[in-house]
Formats: sequence, structure tokens, C-alpha cells
Amino acid sequence: MQSNYPCFISHIKKYVDLTEEEISIIASYIQPLEVKKKEVLLKEGEVCRYNYFVESGCLRMFYHNDKMVEQTTQFGLETWWLSDYFSFAKQKPSEYFIQAVEKSIVMAIDYRQQDELFAAVPQMERYFRIMMQRALAASQLRVKLIYQLSKEEMYKHFSTSFPQFLQRVPQYMLASYLGLTPEYLSELRKRI
Repeated sequence: MQSNYPCFISHIKKYVDLTEEEISIIASYIQPLEVKKKEVLLKEGEVCRYNYFVESGCLRMFYHNDKMVEQTTQFGLETWWLSDYFSFAKQKPSEYFIQAVEKSIVMAIDYRQQDELFAAVPQMERYFRIMMQRALAASQLRVKLIYQLSKEEMYKHFSTSFPQFLQRVPQYMLASYLGLTPEYLSELRKRI
């Protein structure tokens, strides 16, 4: 497991100590998936059954707004987790889609097995608590920035904080995430 998917285990070991036996137990609960570019992992109306760790590639979460335009709410690059946590936790139909932006390898943890994994390897519960705290902090910062920054400042902040996205994510998805039109984003990129 560790040699086949080095990011996954290395990432966990940054936050908690694991024995070789625990790594083997974790491996028995993880489903590695190879995902094609544009492949959909979750559709609106389905119950989110998996929490996804991005080993390689890029995922995004989006919904269709009232004008049936895609509104990207979140991206996930290597070592990031992505799921519709409301649907996952409540096992209720999702209002989102999760899609691969590029060819990706993800580690999927099934909802029904996650608590079993936590019981088998208690450090995983601590690891996920830390991951959720980090995700919540990032979400809170994003909401603050949406209210605080102009559209141009938001783009500048994003491009300096996450330069890897600019080359990997199509412009229309980035514009959607930042609340811009693709045309305005193109204009901003030329000016800056």
C-alpha cells in the first residue's frame, strides 16, 4: 500500500504515528480508484457514500445554479480530501456533483466502513479531526475573503496562494469558483 500510493500514507503519517500493522489495516478499508478526466464520482440527487483523498490529479465539487450554470465550490489537489460532507454524514441526497478535472487516482473510504476503520485504528479518528479542522478553517477564510476582497483582489489572492491551479484548472472552472465570468477572468489575467 505505502509503495503504491505514497502520498496517502505519508500524509496520514504527518499527523499521526502508524505502525506497519496499522498501515495494513488502513489499506484494507481503502478503495483506490483510477478516475478519467471529466468522470463524475457523485451526481446531484445521489447519496454521497465516499470520502475521497486525492493521491494524484484534481477533483472539483460543483452544483447547477438557478440558471443551470455550473457553480464550482471546491477543488481538491494532491493530498486534499473532498466529499459532500453534509450528504456523507447524514446519508441524504447530495445537491452537488464531484468530478475529476484531470485524470486522477483517489483513495475512497466508504461511509459504512469509516467508523469501523476508526475503531480498528483509533489514530485515524484524530487524523480526520485535524483534517476537518483545517477544512473548516479554509472555508471560513474563503467566506471572509468573498466579503472583504474585490473580484480583482480575490483573483490575485488565489493566484498567489494557489499558483498550481492556474495551469491545471480550465479557466471557466476557475472563474466559476471565484464568482467571475470567464470573460472577466480573461481580462484580469491580461492586466495582471
